[in-house]
Amino acid sequence: MTTAPSPASPKALAVWLVIAGVVGWWAAYSLTMERLQLLADPGSTASCDFSVLIQCGKNLDSWQGSVFGFPNPILGLTGWMAPVVVGMALLAGARFARWFWWLFTLGTAGALAFVVWLIAQSIFSLSTLCPWCMVTWAVTIPTFYAVLLHVLREGILPASPAVRRAAGVLMSWLPLVVVLSFAVIAIIAQLRLDVIGSL
Repeated sequence: MTTAPSPASPKALAVWLVIAGVVGWWAAYSLTMERLQLLADPGSTASCDFSVLIQCGKNLDSWQGSVFGFPNPILGLTGWMAPVVVGMALLAGARFARWFWWLFTLGTAGALAFVVWLIAQSIFSLSTLCPWCMVTWAVTIPTFYAVLLHVLREGILPASPAVRRAAGVLMSWLPLVVVLSFAVIAIIAQLRLDVIGSL
């Protein structure tokens, strides 16, 4: 590791990465256990199957649930360790090279793209809302925002002074941005699935 462009370790980001990584990993672990249970006993139902709308089983049994030939949660079991390791390293005072931040940002962008695709598949194709999947969505989206705004604000990614200032301002408004993102997903789910009407 070499000295990064930022003069100080981003403590808040580091703490969030650890929290998000742990929560995301636990969601992936829970989904993996559910998948193993369904494989061991095909006639059983997942413990997170609460209704026709709110369930994990349909998602896990679908082709969308094994895009790369193995259950998607296995990606989470490995992938969510990265934010935990990076966050802990930052809390310990580590400084990462610019190229490392580029790759880490690319990784979070890839995770976000995959999650957005899964959200679309859940709502428009499977017509279900998987509880553990939604936990994954809930930590992936703010993680991408936080990492992207950090690298822009600190000049790790090439950006004009105006963009860096805007990223700094948006970072302070990040909770609102996240809530608005969740609201958009909730509205789309409601319009498509009538979640409230099914309760």
